[in-house]
Amino acid sequence: MTTRRTMMSHIKTEEELDIFNESLNDFWNRFRNITFNEHYSQVVGLRDTYKDSIEALTERLSIKIKEEDQMVEAFLEFRNKIHIHNMLIQEKQDHLSKLVDSIQDKKWEVEKLQKSIQDLKESLDKKKEIISAAKKANKEKLKMLQKSYDLYKDCLGLEIRKIYGEKLQFIFRSIDPKAPEKPFTFSLRINEERDYEISDSAPHLECLAEFQEKIRKSNNFSAFLANVRKAFIALACNECVNSV
Repeated sequence: MTTRRTMMSHIKTEEELDIFNESLNDFWNRFRNITFNEHYSQVVGLRDTYKDSIEALTERLSIKIKEEDQMVEAFLEFRNKIHIHNMLIQEKQDHLSKLVDSIQDKKWEVEKLQKSIQDLKESLDKKKEIISAAKKANKEKLKMLQKSYDLYKDCLGLEIRKIYGEKLQFIFRSIDPKAPEKPFTFSLRINEERDYEISDSAPHLECLAEFQEKIRKSNNFSAFLANVRKAFIALACNECVNSV
């Protein structure tokens, strides 16, 4: 009887233990499920949050990369523009350097031209002085010629005409007794050296060059005219002798 009670008590305890174990397993399963579900929900939430963060970060990084690409592109374009600008500056500097050299050459040419102009001006001034002195001397000589002309006009039948080439033509008459009105002429001018220049005698006098040299040395125009007249008279007399 006692043994049976003991066995019954043991059986009851095992049943209770099984029930306890079953209750414990059920509790554990429910606890595990609850814990797992909560943890899974947290993990899923974290995953979603992380995914959203990753997407947002990716989007920001993508925008940042595009901005950086644009900046790099803008930088390269700007660097290229700077390079082109530097090349243009160098070309302008080279052109400016050539222009400065050209200006220096022109300046030297201008200085040389100014020196030439100054030399020409001085030469012209000297020539003006010479011309002025020559004009003055010519006036004096013309006065002397006029006096000689007045002196010989009536006595010697002398006539003076101004002809082409700034020359004076001297016409003698009353030379040939057979033809008193026959003209005997020569031309005279005063050259750039302010010397007498005798030419174009008609009829031709061989001694005309000798007379020219004498008047240049003596400047005695009256004696010169007298000598020319005498030469014409001698020439006319010779012609008369030869014609007889």
